[in-house]
Amino acid sequence: MKPYVYITRKLPDEVIKPLLQNFNVNMWDHDDIPVPRDLLLSEAKKADALLTMLSDSIDEASLTAGKNLKVVANLAVGFDNIDVKAASREGIAVCNTPDVLTDTTADLTFGLLMATARRIVEAAEFVKEDKWKSWSPLLLAGHDIHHKTIGIVGMGKIGETVAKRATGFEMDILYHNRTRKPAAEQELGAVYMSFEELVEKSDFVVCLTPLTPETKNMFTRDVFQKMKQSAIFINASRGPVVDEQALYEALVAGEIAGAGLDVFDKEPIDASHPLLKLSNVVALPHIGSASVETRTVMMGLCIDNIAAVLEGREPKTLVNKDWMPLVRA
Repeated sequence: MKPYVYITRKLPDEVIKPLLQNFNVNMWDHDDIPVPRDLLLSEAKKADALLTMLSDSIDEASLTAGKNLKVVANLAVGFDNIDVKAASREGIAVCNTPDVLTDTTADLTFGLLMATARRIVEAAEFVKEDKWKSWSPLLLAGHDIHHKTIGIVGMGKIGETVAKRATGFEMDILYHNRTRKPAAEQELGAVYMSFEELVEKSDFVVCLTPLTPETKNMFTRDVFQKMKQSAIFINASRGPVVDEQALYEALVAGEIAGAGLDVFDKEPIDASHPLLKLSNVVALPHIGSASVETRTVMMGLCIDNIAAVLEGREPKTLVNKDWMPLVRA
């Protein structure tokens, strides 16, 4: 019997061809609807490998549903949807897709910053709604980006790449991270600061930190109140790092000037969400890495990782470094 692989979203046939040559493959029929929980558990019970999305909860119940599961390949850099400790205990490799989406996500992040600062989405809708009747000196006037100060919270590879783009706008670059980044300081002129200092001094506060117990609800009302009133907040990391009610209140009170959000506490966000009623919020549907080229490479990396584990090789991007395959009777 060939090993069995289950894919939790519909992927292009061309992409999964390499898997079909050596494995039995089944795939959820939809690319825009999550696989139902009961079906996920049913498939996990018989699967040797799962190719999952960030929206799939791969908890202990999923990981222990059957006895064959050897690898979970997550189509994302993040893996907070997976119980990694349980996976290691069960001898299951957890893999992600780092590095390949760095530039694409940095492009989107900086584009979101620009769109929010210059009110681009609002201006486009202004024209489409036939509201443009005359020129006026401050019509939809936004905020300059060049020569301003950007503060990056979470200076991983994506953060460093956003900082690189900021140099083209001759911005002053501040950053806060768990560890100092001497290379970024030397090459990009980035200046390390405490979190408190960064939020007080930045014109643009860009959140790119991973979601951990320490970063959950990192951005509170108190934090927003410490920002400049002209500051713009950008989040392209994970929604739960922000207290959304606090962000809403800060925007309504004029404590900050605007927000650009690619992620939310609960996704997909409902159109009735209070943040979506504000004209100074640009909201995107979690598309940080969503270019055709990058998503195709991410899918290919997941497939490579699955094939490697099922064929007894080391996967390319292993998350749980303590992984040891179990010898099953």
